[in-house]
Amino acid sequence: MLPPIRKDESARMDSLKKLHILDTLPEEAYDNIAYLASQIADTPIALVSLIDSRRQWFKSHIGLEVQETPREYAFCAYAILTPERMLIVPDATDDTRFEANPLVTGTPDIRFYAGSPLVLSDGMPMGTLCVIDRKARTLSEDQLRGLQILSEQVVAQLELRRALAAVKQLSGLLPICAHCKNVRDDTGYWQAVECYISEHSDARFTHGICPSCTEKHFRID
Repeated sequence: MLPPIRKDESARMDSLKKLHILDTLPEEAYDNIAYLASQIADTPIALVSLIDSRRQWFKSHIGLEVQETPREYAFCAYAILTPERMLIVPDATDDTRFEANPLVTGTPDIRFYAGSPLVLSDGMPMGTLCVIDRKARTLSEDQLRGLQILSEQVVAQLELRRALAAVKQLSGLLPICAHCKNVRDDTGYWQAVECYISEHSDARFTHGICPSCTEKHFRID
């Protein structure tokens, strides 16, 4: 059975492309998270899986040698259909969606699967942090919670990557007011620098007060 395609697939693919992550080299941050997922779930396989138009590509793959598989075989392609909850498959041989899947009938002999969707701030699911076993089983509530927490850390890494990629696309000299630090755009309009970057990228901001400003403006003697 082929996995259905999301109605907003075009927008989802746009979000994925803006990450500039597909086919990149391994990174320790993702490998560490996948390793912890395999330890928490006590599974031989853990993956950071991203779903593009034709494949699932693994940013990290613990216990699995291949870098990608066709999208039509991807359990994760089903997981992104319901990003509000984790996809749990206790026994793939007893599930009509997966019983004839080549990844079940052959190597790596998938039986158990649990995938926590990786949902960006724009609501788009990119893939999953998933754990896989070669025997039918379940996870405890603590294990499921641990997998969810780790998936949130993957999302944080993806959001950071997207923000950095967006900022890098801003090129040329930006006129910045020496007094208020507002930025002048190409039409001559002045605006706060965070507004300018938000308009030209997907970066989002939170505000705080740095130690120097705290000392200078909010010091209590």
